[in-house]
Amino acid sequence: MADAVRALDRVGPGSRLHGAPHPAGGVITEGSRLTATRCLELFDAQLASRHLDIAARWLRSSGAGFYTIGSSGHEGNAGVAAALRGTDPALLHYRSGAFYLARAAQASPPRDGVRDVMLGLVAAADEPIAGGRHKVFGHQALNVIPQTSTIASHLPRALGLAFALPRAAGLGAAGPWPADAIVACSFGDASVNHSTAAGAINAAEYCSYQGLPLPLLLICEDNGLGISVPTPPGWVTAAQSGRRAIRYFRADGADLADVYDTAAAAAAWVRERKAPAFLHLKVVRFGGHAGSDVESGYRRPAEVASDLDRDPLLGTARLLVAAGALTGQEVLSRYEESRARVLALAEELANMPRLTSAAQVMAPLAPRHPDAVAAAVAALYAGEPSRRRAHAGRLPEDQGPLTLAQAINSTLADALAARPGLLVFGEDVARKGGVYGVTRGLAGRFGARRVFDSLLDEQSVLGVALGASLTGLLPVPEIQYLAYFHNAADQIRGEAATLSFFSSGQYRNPMVVRVASLAYQKGFGGHFHNDNSVAALRDIPGLVIACPARPDDAAAMLRTCLAAAQEDGSVCLFLEPIALYHERDLHTAGDGGWLASYAPPALWAAGHIPLGRARVYGDGTDVTIVTFGNGLRMSLRAASRLSADGIGCRVVDLRWLAPLPIADVLREASVTGRVLVADETRRTGGVSEGVITALADAGFPGRLRRVASEDSFIPIGDAAATVLLSQQAIETAARDLLQRE
Repeated sequence: MADAVRALDRVGPGSRLHGAPHPAGGVITEGSRLTATRCLELFDAQLASRHLDIAARWLRSSGAGFYTIGSSGHEGNAGVAAALRGTDPALLHYRSGAFYLARAAQASPPRDGVRDVMLGLVAAADEPIAGGRHKVFGHQALNVIPQTSTIASHLPRALGLAFALPRAAGLGAAGPWPADAIVACSFGDASVNHSTAAGAINAAEYCSYQGLPLPLLLICEDNGLGISVPTPPGWVTAAQSGRRAIRYFRADGADLADVYDTAAAAAAWVRERKAPAFLHLKVVRFGGHAGSDVESGYRRPAEVASDLDRDPLLGTARLLVAAGALTGQEVLSRYEESRARVLALAEELANMPRLTSAAQVMAPLAPRHPDAVAAAVAALYAGEPSRRRAHAGRLPEDQGPLTLAQAINSTLADALAARPGLLVFGEDVARKGGVYGVTRGLAGRFGARRVFDSLLDEQSVLGVALGASLTGLLPVPEIQYLAYFHNAADQIRGEAATLSFFSSGQYRNPMVVRVASLAYQKGFGGHFHNDNSVAALRDIPGLVIACPARPDDAAAMLRTCLAAAQEDGSVCLFLEPIALYHERDLHTAGDGGWLASYAPPALWAAGHIPLGRARVYGDGTDVTIVTFGNGLRMSLRAASRLSADGIGCRVVDLRWLAPLPIADVLREASVTGRVLVADETRRTGGVSEGVITALADAGFPGRLRRVASEDSFIPIGDAAATVLLSQQAIETAARDLLQRE
């Protein structure tokens, strides 16, 4: 680079195609809006970003640094930062060093972005966003929302934020961004091929095609490589430039003026039209994918050498020298001064204090404020006139006993009436009222802004929830079946559940995801409509998993989830047993034993169900049956038959699968000394594994046994009974538990 910069002095200012020299306050080159002064500022950000990459590798070699994925070759993205407003929320991928530094410099007052990034490299506890938990680009005051390194997983959230910003403004939600903000989301060329990106970009075009406002700027930084796999030349242009409802812009990432001007035009397009645009920056990548990646193993020397001519630092140096803003020697001096400052800071911060305990690491994961949640439950009351309108003049407490589906519907109506920022959406949720009628009538009563249908893409459904939750709205998305949730599980596992972790609780994803779940449907089924697998959910840190079986519990637990989302920022999954939606009876036809009255608001506080509290049926002293969901109905029926033979049971309904109500289970287990766990999920990875392990960890001295569904997918028709937990299996296991003494 040094030789190339010195050569610029020999060429002389004004002799390049850029035209005559311009004064420092003038534009950097003919036809550009970028001033020489601003160009100098951005050049400093570019230089510092390059030297942060060098510092990262030095720190790693000395054992003081822990992250070496760099931004070298991508420094043109500083021009994108300059073209946007500091109030535009940005979701950046991991090669966004120059963007972050440029935005930090334009803050009021300016931030030392280099220090922020360096603290992340050394995993310092004082790092301002993740607090030493991970190296991310993020800062709340800079409106940079931290992202994980999962490829393209942040695009659905960006889609959701762009979708929600105009909607939140229309609903009066007090969000952190101005009404004319646009959402910037950057990613690499390899990410374009990921199904998550494809789905999010498709959903953006789907919305734009219908005229829905969606101020989203998609920024593809195309270096032609996915680690070692080359992107076919021209592929990104071919795949993205012909879209009817997303405007395409392209710039040379090595030419800062071109990047700035093109990004400014793209941002203006998005802001004025509230329509999405795709900004394609052609860049290069220096230094391999990360510190451990040796490019020579998969790239020819000529390929690497050709990239050097397109170094964005050299490109900006050409602009500055040609404009007379710097000489070549001044460029080199500026480079060395930046290098010295950054490396000195690396040495200064190398041994900053780091997190030293599990408690420190886990602090942001699941903050619990049970008193505030309990108070918020009572606050979900909208007042009598609003409630009557919400329920079309027929209050649910005056309608007699309700089914599970009716109780959930009524609770949603109450919540919608009380919280103007609450959204209910998903596939078939609005016009049809849900596949099982659970949301029937809500769209007509609360309007299409708040209750609406989505396209058939679970990633986008959850992405809208992820984005909406950042704006002050409270999303309640529906996933039509539990098996469909697995299509988009990373949006919960990798995005929703990690945001508070990677932001030290500064950003949260409050939401309640309703999922029609589990098996035992009559006359309709097969694996994808009868899924009993929850193993992929139970190990997600901080996630709340509710599984109500009875109508009264469903209403109270849904209110708890909504309040926990509001007060604690909790991400809640609300698993609704499909087979119990419209069940009315418990023991015999017509007994109405599975119906329950809806509690009026005056009783909500008294009937509040805290997270992680079980419900107990019966007072038998022979065996404790621990169960949940469909297992509750089967266990109560089995307990009735066992009681006829003199065997006294108490049945514990877990209600919460995370956090498990272990204290309640231990208390009830100690009464009988015998525990049978009746688990409708699979034997391997099922809920019973967690219950029995918790009992063993607590030193429970009694006898333990479990019955569970088989490790099988669920077939269609009567064959389903051969692999699912049954009432008979529960009864037989309980008798056996007693007989083996």
